[in-house]
Amino acid sequence: MRLLICAGGTGGGVYPALAVYEALEGLQVEGSKPGPSQLADLKILWIGGEGGMETQLVERYGIPFKAIPAAGVHGVGLRTLPRNLWQLGRGVSASRRILREFRPDVLFFTGGYVAVPMALAGMRTPTLLYVPDIEPGLALTTLARFADRIALTAEESFRFFKRPGRLFLTGYPTRIALARWTRSDAQRALNLSGKDPILLVFGGSKGARSINNAVLENLPALLAQVQMIHITGELDWPAVEEKTKGLTKTQAARYHAYPYLHDEMGAALAAADLVLSRSGGSALGEYPLFGLPAVLVPYPHAWRYQKVNADFLSRRGAAVTLADLDLPGQLLPTVSDLIRNPRKLASMRLAMQSLSRPQAAVEIGRQLIALSRERR
Repeated sequence: MRLLICAGGTGGGVYPALAVYEALEGLQVEGSKPGPSQLADLKILWIGGEGGMETQLVERYGIPFKAIPAAGVHGVGLRTLPRNLWQLGRGVSASRRILREFRPDVLFFTGGYVAVPMALAGMRTPTLLYVPDIEPGLALTTLARFADRIALTAEESFRFFKRPGRLFLTGYPTRIALARWTRSDAQRALNLSGKDPILLVFGGSKGARSINNAVLENLPALLAQVQMIHITGELDWPAVEEKTKGLTKTQAARYHAYPYLHDEMGAALAAADLVLSRSGGSALGEYPLFGLPAVLVPYPHAWRYQKVNADFLSRRGAAVTLADLDLPGQLLPTVSDLIRNPRKLASMRLAMQSLSRPQAAVEIGRQLIALSRERR
């Protein structure tokens, strides 16, 4: 099978595609992976955007990678639109060249505008689209028109698509490295004590400035109640380093800050009792995998998909949602109330765990194999 993966971004794009790649490579648990005869001729090429951070993530896996020009055209100003349309045209031309050279049996998209040029160029090739969020944005809605099959994270997404015969429910694909961590091993790896509650703060690969600022403003009061794993993102790392200089020795021992985590992200999720984060697609898969209760702060300056994700988890009792505007005043009382209420946390943990679908990557992998066979 010759598989072309087109994915950008991180949580909602690259990481689910990497999880499916792992499943196809036979790295899933024994008995659930595709058989060797199905994948003896597996060849993969990954397409990303020029200058995208997915380049580094994909190269860590040793997957062949090529970049194409890409730019969004929805919601951009009139001055930017002509340039972005030109980029889109260049992306289609580059995609056609790649398709002629690689000759894929099947295309796999996980969203983002980087996939649009490839979808336009590859309309004759069988395509599977994965939708990480509950409600698809414009790029995903556009890609759905070209897809032969569409994999969904949650049943609530069915109403956003026509032609239900193409849709199937898988859940959010998670990387196998995440699930390898036990709680005790994770706490040892991150130098955490097992005695006090652990709060994980995560704003995504680039960080979330409003979350970081609210945490830093309340840092001494939070550290009086919890140990903290704070994944700040690269942009805010200098400010966080400066802030930590003013911590007491006791506070510093309870505060564990990192600009980003790769292999140890599973440890952070496994060790935590509660997570504070945005509500991108990964919250729908990675938090259920660990049964991790969440305080979710949807990103306010984009399409409403993060709000829809947060509401989905909150309605099921797995999370609490805070508006970004309310975060400075509500962060401390919200976290304090949950940490001091073990019964509430236990209820949220069970609700979150009930949403886990650990075989999602394998299910998508099998659908890709099926599409490849149909083409042949």
